[in-house]
Amino acid sequence: MTKRVLVTGAGGPAGVAVIRSLLRRSDLTVFAADMDGWASGIYLVPPAQRRLVPPGRDEDFVPAIARMVAEDALDLVISTVDVELIALADRRGELAPAVLAAPSADTLNTALDKLALAERCAATGRTPRTVLAGPNAEEVDWEFPVFAKPRQGAGSRGIRLVSDRAALEALPTDEGLIVQDFLPGEEYSVDVIADAAGNVVAAVPRTRARVDSGVAIAGQTVRDPELEDTAASIARAIGLVGVANVQLRRDRTGRAVLLEVNPRFPGALPLTIAAGVDIPSLVADLFLGIELPTRVPFREVASVRFLEDVIVEVDDLLVSAHAGHQEEL
Repeated sequence: MTKRVLVTGAGGPAGVAVIRSLLRRSDLTVFAADMDGWASGIYLVPPAQRRLVPPGRDEDFVPAIARMVAEDALDLVISTVDVELIALADRRGELAPAVLAAPSADTLNTALDKLALAERCAATGRTPRTVLAGPNAEEVDWEFPVFAKPRQGAGSRGIRLVSDRAALEALPTDEGLIVQDFLPGEEYSVDVIADAAGNVVAAVPRTRARVDSGVAIAGQTVRDPELEDTAASIARAIGLVGVANVQLRRDRTGRAVLLEVNPRFPGALPLTIAAGVDIPSLVADLFLGIELPTRVPFREVASVRFLEDVIVEVDDLLVSAHAGHQEEL
C-alpha cells in the first residue's frame, strides 16, 4: 500500500534532495510544503500535492501540519528545517496518526546547544575544551588563539577568533557565548543515520572543498575509519535515531574532534546519496517501521553543484504571505 509523505522546507537544498530521493520510490506519494510559494522544491511534485505552511515559529505551524495530516491522510512528516523540528518535536503526538521522522526532543535540544553537546559527548574523548564565556573561561589556561561562538545558532554566524587573554576577558557575557580550543585542521561533514535502537547504519564523511552560504557546493566522500568512528561515537552519545550531520575538524595534533551537530538532513545530501547511502529513503523506512540494514557501505565520489531551473505555469504558482522570507536553519 502506498504511503503518503509530507516534506517541509522545500525551498532549501536539503528539502529538494529529500523530495527528489523519495520521488524515485513507487511506494510513496510525496507532498511538498514551504512557507514561501517561490520555493523550488514545491514544484517537483504534482499540483495536487503542493502545500503552503506558516513559518516554523508561528503559533499555528504545528496545528497547520496536523490539519494537513488529517486532510491529506499523511503517514509520515519529514521536516528539513531546525526551527520546524524544534516546534514539532515536543508535540509530535498532535500529528497522529502520522509519524514525525525526527530525532527525539532531547537529541535535538542537545545537538542545538553547543555547550550541552560538548558536555554530553565529553566521554567520547573527541570534543574540544568548551567553557561558557566569562569567569569560567578566564580561569582556563588556554593556548591562544581560541574560538568564541554563540552557544546556539548554526553555521559560522557570530564566531570570532580570540587572539589573547585580553581579548578573552573583553568578551561579552550577555550573548550566550562559549569559548573553545582552536581547531586549525581540515573540516569534514559526516552524514550519519542510526536505526531505532541507536545503531549507526552509515557514517559518510565528505570534504567541504567549496562552501556557499554554509552549504558545501563541491566536495568528495572519503573512506576514513577515524572520521567514521568519531561521528558514530558522537551519534551514540546524543542518542540519535534518524539522521544527523556531524561536523568534525582536526585539532592541533591532527585528531578529528567535534565541531557541531546539525540534527537534520544536510544541504549536500546528493553527494551522500550518490555514494550509495540514500539517507532520505532509509529515514522513510525507519519511521515507517521497516527494518534497516545493519550496515550500508559507501564509495568515494565527488560532486560539484550548479543552479537548475524549475519552470512552472504562472497559474500554478502558490501565493504566500511569506514570499522572499527564509527561516534560519
